[in-house]
Amino acid sequence: MQKLIFLIGMPGAGKTTIGRKLSAALQMPFIDLDEYIVSKHGQSIPELFGAKGESYFRQAEAEALREVAATAGAAVVATGGGAPCFLDNMTFMNAHGTTVFLKMPADIVVERLMAAQEREQRPLVAGKSAEQIKQFVTETLISRLEFYEKAHITYQNPSWEITGLCQMIRSVGNSC
Repeated sequence: MQKLIFLIGMPGAGKTTIGRKLSAALQMPFIDLDEYIVSKHGQSIPELFGAKGESYFRQAEAEALREVAATAGAAVVATGGGAPCFLDNMTFMNAHGTTVFLKMPADIVVERLMAAQEREQRPLVAGKSAEQIKQFVTETLISRLEFYEKAHITYQNPSWEITGLCQMIRSVGNSC
């Protein structure tokens, strides 16, 4: 039985919120991959992006993903929105655990990303207007869907309720 559960999806889809609830329901540790990277590098995600660029960040993200998988044992892992799309990370996650695509309607993602606090914490939307965020979400979702849709489970529930998700995870080999 696989014990790593990787949550993937767009920024603002609820990976951290659902991850915390799911880890409590499963009585498993919760790991936010972005928080892991911040702890390891001593810089926030926006600082890493700004100082070293997206390419460096994506490499650090891939390394962190592999470190977590090697050391965490059983855990619920919330990845960054772009993590599945780079450096063969989606194939890696599918091979080392159960992947769950948190599918959220684009309009809800836009609404969440437009919140002032959320906007500044996310380097790909920081400083963008509402129209630019809508365009970013639309274009990014289209480009990332081919990766997201490789997940073992696709789950759409804007209310962040996890009972149905637990049932789906159980059906692919994890227990709730």
